[in-house]
Amino acid sequence: MRGNSNNLQGDFRYYQRPLHGVRWIHQLQHAPRLRMMQRFMSALAPQPSDLVLDLGASNLSDPMENIFENSYPYKHKIIAAGTEDCSFLEQKYPGLRFVRTKSGEKLPFSDNFFSIGFCNAVIEHVGSSREQRFFLSELLRVSRRVFLATPNRWFPVELHTRIPFLHWLPQRLFRSLLRRLRLEFYADERNLNLLTPRQLRALVPPGSYRKVSLSYHYFLGLPSNLVLIIEKQPPA
Repeated sequence: MRGNSNNLQGDFRYYQRPLHGVRWIHQLQHAPRLRMMQRFMSALAPQPSDLVLDLGASNLSDPMENIFENSYPYKHKIIAAGTEDCSFLEQKYPGLRFVRTKSGEKLPFSDNFFSIGFCNAVIEHVGSSREQRFFLSELLRVSRRVFLATPNRWFPVELHTRIPFLHWLPQRLFRSLLRRLRLEFYADERNLNLLTPRQLRALVPPGSYRKVSLSYHYFLGLPSNLVLIIEKQPPA
């Protein structure tokens, strides 16, 4: 499940990497994810009738990894999608449906199938900018409204490697240093490709939109994540 020229969801093995015994980091990341869910609920105000796509479901059973399914009140209106087998979510959250997708292929849904498409902390793991653009365009194709969040490259600490400032270096140097630190997994663009606000905005495909909003989500007073909200024009 490696990246390719049309990679949709990349290689999700990063979910399974250990936290190197630093349990408090795992706990520290939980509260921001809950706040992100609260922001989603406030910004898009989903209704009980809205069919919602959660793109990028994790095959880990930890509720923090699938915090959308754990927190969203209308579980019978969720379709969770991902390249890993997450069928256990259907048993854990009755009414939810899981659809397994294939890397490098279009999503198996018709245009505007969903009222809302939700995607948190996934696009940075799908590969090159071309692959990220394809990923976002597919999410937009199947959803009338989109809420997408991703780590901000300008946040001082890179939370996957937990190394400060190194990711601010030019990409070639950053990846070279990660390889020297034996962090080869994250040195591969197919597994980690952080975005700046300008880069994320540039990924939005041309189209007629009612709303395109790019803002920050804050952690410890600093802009840790980028939040992209897009609403498409209603059909004529």
